Amino acid sequence: MSATPETNAPAPQVSAPPVPTPPVSALRLAGLVRRFGDTLAVAGLDLDVPVGSFYGLVGPNGAGKTTTLSMATGLLRPDAGAAFVHGIDVWAHPVQAKRLIGNLADGVRLFDRLTGEQLLGYTAMMFSVPRAEIAGRVSDLLELFDLRAAAGTIVADYSAGMTKKIALACALVHAPRLLVLDEPFESVDPVSAANIEDVLRGYTATGGTVVVSSHSMDLVQRMCDHVAVVAAGRVLAAGTVDQVRAGQSLQDRFVELVGGRHASEGPQWLRQS
Repeated sequence: MSATPETNAPAPQVSAPPVPTPPVSALRLAGLVRRFGDTLAVAGLDLDVPVGSFYGLVGPNGAGKTTTLSMATGLLRPDAGAAFVHGIDVWAHPVQAKRLIGNLADGVRLFDRLTGEQLLGYTAMMFSVPRAEIAGRVSDLLELFDLRAAAGTIVADYSAGMTKKIALACALVHAPRLLVLDEPFESVDPVSAANIEDVLRGYTATGGTVVVSSHSMDLVQRMCDHVAVVAAGRVLAAGTVDQVRAGQSLQDRFVELVGGRHASEGPQWLRQS
């Protein structure tokens, strides 16, 4: 007599496939809010910056760009929301987060009674760059930004363009994983600007991430692979440059999103005929 098959045997256990872990963003802003008195400068702003991207932040004057970047880098505490750099909460763990950031902030004064060489060395020491590596890094950056001849000049005597370049060199000296640059090309001559572009392209090509705030749509469209349009403290559109411009030039798309263009030839008294 043949054995009867077991009908109540438990079904074989099939393990569920592992759920892939989403990649950590280089910079994630979640619900950032900031008020200055009765003015709401940033109104619940969200942004996700992928690792290795060259991300442009554009908006009209007063849009909240500088305030947003200040909160993202630990310079200005938000009233609400959070900022994360490679998964580290900027405000819960500021020291760990700031080690990963190179920051060129608008309006932040340098120690301008130091020479350019001294300022770079001092900045490297603040970020705990190994002492044996500091001189080499300072030398490389002075050469890279064409500041060798001004290395022994105090920064207070630098031109506006030279000051911008030494500030960017300070942002790079500790080899950060994220660069946050507020108007980095302002007051910089075309040759220096081209050199800076090359430096930043090389930086992102090796896995670094750049977030740049700029009023130049041409620069953002030429250099950036991602862009966010900000107005009134909110993100109006964000994504790759092609996604945001939607078949238009970035300039035209920006004006369409932000509004405020006046279709007028100006007042009669201003016309020359």
